[in-house]
Formats: sequence, structure tokens, C-alpha cells
Amino acid sequence: MTAPATTDPSPSRHFRTRLVLALSALAVAAVLLIANAHLVYVAFASQPECVAHLKQEGGAGTWRAAKSAC
Repeated sequence: MTAPATTDPSPSRHFRTRLVLALSALAVAAVLLIANAHLVYVAFASQPECVAHLKQEGGAGTWRAAKSAC
């Protein structure tokens, strides 16, 4: 007796499935890359200027900069 022939699904269907998965993975990677590039751009583009803050030691409940950059 011969073994039953196993038929693989249509090769074009297998190729399309792999193509869709590969394109989906590329799209996700592109979105992540663009989002991270945007975050880096915003971080460098929005450098804050010096702001007024308490420079002397404050009591309880007051905030001051750890080290003044001005």
C-alpha cells in the first residue's frame, strides 16, 4: 500500500499569508520607528528656557531646583 498523498494548501495562498504577515510586521516596525523619531525630535525641539524658581533653602512644602542652570 502506498501512503496517502498529503496535499499542501495552495502555494499561492501560503505565499500571500507570508506576504501579509511580513508587511504587517514592517508596518508595525515603521510606526514604532516614526513614533520614537518624533519623541526624539520633540525632546530636542522643546528645550525649556530658564524659569524663575526659589534659589534659597525653602521650608516645608516649597520646591526649588536641585541645581540652577541659569
